[in-house]
Amino acid sequence: MQQFTQIICLKAQGRKLYDITPQVIQWANALGLQTGLLTLYIQHTSASLLINENYDSDVLVDMEAFFNRLVPDGDSLFIHTVEGTDDMPAHVRSALTQTSLSIPIMQGKVALGQWQGIFLFEHRHAAMTRRVLVHALGE
Repeated sequence: MQQFTQIICLKAQGRKLYDITPQVIQWANALGLQTGLLTLYIQHTSASLLINENYDSDVLVDMEAFFNRLVPDGDSLFIHTVEGTDDMPAHVRSALTQTSLSIPIMQGKVALGQWQGIFLFEHRHAAMTRRVLVHALGE
């Protein structure tokens, strides 16, 4: 078994879903693994990772609209507003989604489904630099 690591840095320009599939696939393909496991982990409490449809961009718009309705900014329920009205909602959104993903590597390829993509979901309005740690284990 071999192990590999990488850090993907993304300069998020505010709240939205950012497709990081190309960076992940390019890195994983260069490893030459035939079988294994790819793990992604985001090092932030106000951003998350998702696997979702990457064919129709309306899906991303609808996901953002859903989370805007589910966890609105400025809700009087929240007392943690140190960094603004989107501070605590960003933490809740992160808790409702995922901080890590595991994806098999099979027959030399990252085994995403036909319409699946890997997304960094930025939950803050301000521009942020986000780090996703990527780990591959396989042969």
